[in-house]
Amino acid sequence: MTLNSSQIRVIAFDADDTLWRNEDIFIHAQDEFINLLLPYHDESYVRSHLGEVQINNLEHFGYGIKGFTLSMIETAIELTEGRITGNEIHEIIQLAKCMLASPVELLPNVESLLSQLKGQFRLLVITKGDLLDQESKLARSGIADYFDAIEIVSDKTSAAYQQILQRHKISAEHFLMVGNSLKSDILPVLDLGAQALHVPYHTTWDHEKVADETLLHYPQLGTLSDVAQVTDWLNLSTTMDKKAV
Repeated sequence: MTLNSSQIRVIAFDADDTLWRNEDIFIHAQDEFINLLLPYHDESYVRSHLGEVQINNLEHFGYGIKGFTLSMIETAIELTEGRITGNEIHEIIQLAKCMLASPVELLPNVESLLSQLKGQFRLLVITKGDLLDQESKLARSGIADYFDAIEIVSDKTSAAYQQILQRHKISAEHFLMVGNSLKSDILPVLDLGAQALHVPYHTTWDHEKVADETLLHYPQLGTLSDVAQVTDWLNLSTTMDKKAV
């Protein structure tokens, strides 16, 4: 992995499954939802149909728990041909409330890494999803004060990143993005001429997956501990560069 360390001034982090656990909550809720519909259809069919509905609904409801909940309700109505009961719909809503109330579980070494970087670089969070939910998770995470700015966007495209860089007066060559999704956190950033570090989570939503051959072109770091080692090198390299001037 090649980074131009002397150029980096700003480091941005994705939130879900980079700073804290998130996909596990969705997987658990999906399993509970599938169990609810097993009297109507087999597991594979329910899982596949829910996935299709989720993807189709992204343009209407966006990312996050609320959109996921509406997709579960729509799937339940369709797969039961309207026979789903009010009590069962209520179970889905309660499931969503449990998801929203789930504790924020930081991933290992997150706070120590942020503590190390604070004051050395400008730090940002760039995350996508429901505004209220993401704001709540950041507030409950205990790490919001480490960041100089927080950006919550509806989707992570090159255009969205470009707008963020312009808003904060950040040059692409000074910007490093750290995230678990190659599709959302890495490729759009590289398209702008900025730099990115891919730190994959142990599981990835199908919508965020890319072809295996694409993965081969982008080396991965194992954990945020590895990011800490990289940033040690960044600090050392930057210091050496300054001394050489």
